[in-house]
Amino acid sequence: MYEYLEGTVTIITPSFIALDVGGQGFKIFSAKPYSYSEGQRIRVYVEQVVRDNDISLYGFESSDEKQLFLKLLSVSGIGPKSAMAIMAAESSDSLAKAIENGEVNYLTKFPGVGKKTASQIVLDLKGKLGSYVEQDLFTADTSQALSDALLALAALGYTKKEVEKVKPKLEKSSFDTADEYIKEGLKLLLKKK
Repeated sequence: MYEYLEGTVTIITPSFIALDVGGQGFKIFSAKPYSYSEGQRIRVYVEQVVRDNDISLYGFESSDEKQLFLKLLSVSGIGPKSAMAIMAAESSDSLAKAIENGEVNYLTKFPGVGKKTASQIVLDLKGKLGSYVEQDLFTADTSQALSDALLALAALGYTKKEVEKVKPKLEKSSFDTADEYIKEGLKLLLKKK
């Protein structure tokens, strides 16, 4: 129903903030409520979660954080409170990398996440958190054409590790367009299989 709310933070507690929006106070559960300060004017990306006898708003600093929350909610056995606890304990990038690398033991350190749930998180989300894990794959020293090609190879379903293996060879090439890099990347990836 809501994408985001803009207003002034009036209350901060260990689990939620109150946001005054035009004279109405919204109670918004937050993974990191103390990242805000009272009196601060902010935009909070929100997700409304409706349960049997409860309607709650969960808030995030960015749209990407909200998307990660929604992906966690899609995992069987993870509810909104568990998802918020996971997000409170770890940065989005570290969490995404752990999931992509299948680090089940790492994921069990979060509150309410046992081996079975951690395995389910990896099973359900591995390969679906591209916007978080691709950031470190495409460094500033690559050309725009090469960066676009690497993104395209990842979008075609190749894993981060597979793309990382061919990246040094592609960097040695001096193509002008992403298409040329993609063709060469596909040749290299198909040779490895």
